[in-house]
Amino acid sequence: MSRVGKKPITIPEKTKLTYTDRVLIVEGGKGRLAREIHPEVELKIEGGEVKVITPKADRQGFALQGLTRSLVSNMITGVNQGFERVLEINGIGYRAELSGKQIVFHIGYSHPINFDLPEGVAAAVERNNVIKLSCINKETLGQTAAAIRRLRPPEPYKGKGIKYAEETIRKKAGKTGTK
Repeated sequence: MSRVGKKPITIPEKTKLTYTDRVLIVEGGKGRLAREIHPEVELKIEGGEVKVITPKADRQGFALQGLTRSLVSNMITGVNQGFERVLEINGIGYRAELSGKQIVFHIGYSHPINFDLPEGVAAAVERNNVIKLSCINKETLGQTAAAIRRLRPPEPYKGKGIKYAEETIRKKAGKTGTK
């Protein structure tokens, strides 16, 4: 049984929730998010709390209950506080610069790579090698950060590439070169 799905979500002040026709709309200080809710779960909004209820008491019902509770909780957190993800660029001559809604990467290829930021994602580049992404939608933020990391993943011998700030790269030993 889902222990996460049973917990009610408290609605902060200045946050407005609307649930009609299986679509949940959350409005807060930073913006507005909408999501369609799966037909096997139901939401009850009452008394400053949101409860996720599943009519079926089976494995899939409990899984969807926990998933829906996490998604709704992330929506409420996003419109009130927002989410942030930090990426670091390691390597000699590797750098990034912001130009409008694009990040231009110089990461060891023969040409610079232009990365278009999706709608709603804001970026800041610090010291040419630290990228801070922020967004109210956690899913979009994670996908954007993963797409940027995929441009030049960190390699295991020198650690060059783009990595998450909290990620640690385990380096391998190189060749010994003895005969």
